[in-house]
Amino acid sequence: MSTRILVVYYSATGNTAKLAESLAKGAAETGAEVRVRTVAETAPPEAIATNPRWQAYVDAGPRAELATLGDLEWADGLAVGSPTRFGGAASQLKSYLDTTGGLWAKGKLANKVATSFTTASTAHGGLESTILAINNVFYHWGSIVVPLGYTAAHLMESGNPYGGSWVSRKSAEPDDVALQALHIQGTRLATIATFVAEGLRSSGV
Repeated sequence: MSTRILVVYYSATGNTAKLAESLAKGAAETGAEVRVRTVAETAPPEAIATNPRWQAYVDAGPRAELATLGDLEWADGLAVGSPTRFGGAASQLKSYLDTTGGLWAKGKLANKVATSFTTASTAHGGLESTILAINNVFYHWGSIVVPLGYTAAHLMESGNPYGGSWVSRKSAEPDDVALQALHIQGTRLATIATFVAEGLRSSGV
């Protein structure tokens, strides 16, 4: 049985989506079955219109299917990504996560392996606090949180052990350094999720 990995994200201008795609590729290369999902855009049109890149991204339509609660229940491991919003996850992603109380109450989210990633427009714009805020949800679910760590030589260059990230100065798109870090994160997530899922199945949990 293939390990099942869910990558769910919110992206306003496409940068977080690119990180999600790279992470998904890393997971898929382990042989895992991967679903990439986004969440609904809920910002008012007048807010979106203040940023031409945001408007263009919305006008182009969703890049992935919308995430459901069924996707979460299906997954052995998951990666959750969002741009920073004042040091935390975007409300669009948070709204999705806030609907998981029913699954949590039934214990359906316990023992899933989980990791997170983010983007920001400034170097100290809340990268680490956003990842930690997303991880807080995992703690409540009873998930097993997997940081990126300094687990490969490449990650000494990308420099964020909390999770993959990108600083989009002057609206720059993610570079190869950031994308490779996310690729590594996807491989790490799927590998550890495989160990955990096989252990749980063999023990009958």
